[in-house]
Amino acid sequence: MKAKISTTAKYLPKKTLTNSDLEKMVDTSNEWILSRTGIEKRHIVSEGEATSDMCKEVAIALMEKSGKKPEEIDLILIATSTPDVPVVSTAALVQDKIGATNAWGYDIVAACTGFVYAMETGAKLVESGKYKNVIVIGADTMSSIIDYTDRNTCVIFGDGAGGVLLEPSDDDCGILDAILLADGSGHKYLTVPAGGSLRPASKETIDKKMHYVYQDGKTVFKFAVKNMADVSKEILDKNNILGKDLKLFIPHQANKRIIDAAAKRCGLSEDQVLVNIGKYGNTTAGTIPIALDDAVEAKMLKKNDLVLFAAFGGGFTWGSMLIKWS
Repeated sequence: MKAKISTTAKYLPKKTLTNSDLEKMVDTSNEWILSRTGIEKRHIVSEGEATSDMCKEVAIALMEKSGKKPEEIDLILIATSTPDVPVVSTAALVQDKIGATNAWGYDIVAACTGFVYAMETGAKLVESGKYKNVIVIGADTMSSIIDYTDRNTCVIFGDGAGGVLLEPSDDDCGILDAILLADGSGHKYLTVPAGGSLRPASKETIDKKMHYVYQDGKTVFKFAVKNMADVSKEILDKNNILGKDLKLFIPHQANKRIIDAAAKRCGLSEDQVLVNIGKYGNTTAGTIPIALDDAVEAKMLKKNDLVLFAAFGGGFTWGSMLIKWS
């Protein structure tokens, strides 16, 4: 048995933050941001709106599109690095908000690779035969951990959520393979230094702005270019698939230059690669499912098309997933 993606959905907050807006907040320019990232604008949550609220909207849309009732949902997996609160999982909050009384769930923390990690987890649980309707969502409220006086990070990230409904496949379509990797020695290059058990919140951590994202941009870029490109090529070679056989490559939307490097390594043409970073920025765990829903809405996919996901994130984490579209 394979697990298939039967439904997709996304949610972007109404408020937007353009490059022009950022020019008034920090020493940067539209030209500087575009040349280095490819980003034109990003969506930002309104006051009082949190990760679980975005996930709720995605989950409701998935149920409406698929015709599923809340009580038919078996499992909810949320990939996020920005939960509403410590201790209580975002998945538990979403389960309550949508009334999925028969579902259980939990959060998966793998930064920008989180959605691919969660997809592999959900797929294996569907393949076990025990679960039939699994919601997998990638979502992050990055604005809650971004220092908007730091131009190295504030221009990159946005808020958003996307997700899928996984169900058992009745043919050979579905998730074909995945390669997931991690290297914890890279943790110091992309992190939020405080707020956990190592450095609980204190006057010192707040004064030193240690609750915001810290990124060693050059190091992260170097690792991301190599590893996302390598893992994309590896899964194609493993499954005896050539780049020309792919219908669509949906990479993590972190940086246009990283995406271009991975596409080149796989021998892909421009029309095989989905790039939407200009509209949304880097929504971390949300980028791939948001882009997938964009592709579905644009009617870019048909049955039996081969789709490749690839991501790289803090941790370090990275991975790829190959799908035969159903």
